[in-house]
Amino acid sequence: MEKKEVQNSYIYGLGKGVPIALGYLSVSFGFGITAVSQGLKPLEAILISLTNLTSAGQVVGVGIIAAAGTLIEMMIAQLVINIRYCLMGLALTQKLDKGFNTFHRMLVSFGITDEIFGVAAAERGLINRRFMYGLITLPYFGWGLGTALGVYANYLLPDDLCAALGIAIYSMFMAIIVPPAKDDKGVLYTVMIAALASCAFYYVPVVSQISQGFSIIICALLAAGIMAYVAPRGEDE
Repeated sequence: MEKKEVQNSYIYGLGKGVPIALGYLSVSFGFGITAVSQGLKPLEAILISLTNLTSAGQVVGVGIIAAAGTLIEMMIAQLVINIRYCLMGLALTQKLDKGFNTFHRMLVSFGITDEIFGVAAAERGLINRRFMYGLITLPYFGWGLGTALGVYANYLLPDDLCAALGIAIYSMFMAIIVPPAKDDKGVLYTVMIAALASCAFYYVPVVSQISQGFSIIICALLAAGIMAYVAPRGEDE
């Protein structure tokens, strides 16, 4: 019993969150540079990171803001990109102990990311709210601190260096999709369809007039829809 309490403590959760925080620090640094380079004020970029924990959602959101997109575009794009967090939250409810009431579930849901979900789901047995708060704490502040450093580095570093560092966040997306794409042709084909559709929306005159927000939504739904129809997953998968 004593060992179980230690593994579900706030300090134990903090320790588990250290690698995630270090990763977020470097990735959000790139987001900070990107946000300011697209016209956001320093405080605006930092507040976005402090009120959101979604790297892809933030990058797309800043792009829509820079392109003067509509609120409808923003809402649909965020729904499509972040719907996976709903599924992660539902899956994680099976591991929460009885100490999680509605209030604590709402607070913890704010901090669920791909990495935090992965670490929490890998824990043996039930987990309590102290562990989850500890797990979320350092990644949250790492994401905000990295954004702030990127924002102000944009004013201190040469433009060429900032442009190079600004692509760091895109390298994270590549790191996410390349390994599964190598092992699963379905993932590879989905990525290729999305990439080809994105190029079409950029280069083909007829569809290049569609706003950035809606083009992202269409690309995501098109790629997922085609592969769901052509190569649907069986229940055992």
